Amino acid sequence: MRKIIARVARPATALQLRHVTPVAPSRADGPVAAVYQQIERDFGMLAPPVALHAASPVVLAAAWTMLREALLASGRTGREAREVVAAGVSQANRCPYCVDVHGGTLAGLLSGPDAAAMLTGQLADLRDPRLRELAGWAAHGGPPPFPAEHGPELVGVAVVFHYLNRMVNVFLPDSPLPPVPGPVAAVLRRGAARILAGLAGRTVVPGESPGLLPPATVPPDLSWTGDRPHLVAAFARSAAVVDAAGERSVPAPVRRLLTAQLPRLGAPPSGLDARPAALRLRWLDECVAGLPESDRPAGRLALLVAFASYRVTAADVDRVRARGYDDRGLVELAAWSSLTAARYLGARALRVAPAPTAGWSRRTIG
Repeated sequence: MRKIIARVARPATALQLRHVTPVAPSRADGPVAAVYQQIERDFGMLAPPVALHAASPVVLAAAWTMLREALLASGRTGREAREVVAAGVSQANRCPYCVDVHGGTLAGLLSGPDAAAMLTGQLADLRDPRLRELAGWAAHGGPPPFPAEHGPELVGVAVVFHYLNRMVNVFLPDSPLPPVPGPVAAVLRRGAARILAGLAGRTVVPGESPGLLPPATVPPDLSWTGDRPHLVAAFARSAAVVDAAGERSVPAPVRRLLTAQLPRLGAPPSGLDARPAALRLRWLDECVAGLPESDRPAGRLALLVAFASYRVTAADVDRVRARGYDDRGLVELAAWSSLTAARYLGARALRVAPAPTAGWSRRTIG
């Protein structure tokens, strides 16, 4: 059955991707083929949020390694706790695609009213107080509602989804499910929840994906990985290759600009939530005005990805393409921006309570 699901899911992955050409499993070789094989073995299907990275094989391996070791690998926390963190972070980041997937998985793992709440993404309606508190922490910050020994795994999940949500908002549609009438959609969601919960039941051995990447030293902002060797290796190695991709594909003035703006994450600048519509992008315009003209499209996209990825448009991508970016360059620009934001948020997750996300909505979630 698992092999059938994996084969059936492959064409859907290609159909969902936006802005980049998919790399089909039949055409994959080398590092891409190795990652695809691990994804289908351990996740159960070629997940579009990971496959969208295939134009940059090293970034593909990094995205998979972080997701596998944080969300899937066996550890001190259960899958339910990890999925509720994934869903909570996805709500905060206005990523309806990931809310559908991870809310659906959680619905399949739970029962009764809590399962029903998750089928519609209503995290605040969870009756289990432990899961409800975790969802609130993931979405809005605050004191961690879990013991210190659970921190590496749950912060790891939060960082992965702060990263993946941004990539998904740029490169995938609003939902993995087709747009159908309400009653049909409800049936599809229940069926998807059963499938996803079944896939979540497999045992995934920690530490088998970091070998896809070269060794790296743990930077200070990833010290939350603590005493979990598979998380230390996964995040240190992934951060190193994404940093290298940034040096390759993101102009240095853009990297400096985004890094300087990171303290504003969690408290959106007025330019991102101002009214009327004509003023919404004023902050972005002011920021990129100081860049060389040739770097402004990349700067605009990098800031949007980090601060409001749900607002990235085809026009934003086209402006970057016009500056000579191919698929690899586009993926690497978005990946560096996404992981830079995610690492910043992860480093303060156990220290500072970020403000709830405000501003535009791509689709109402919960």
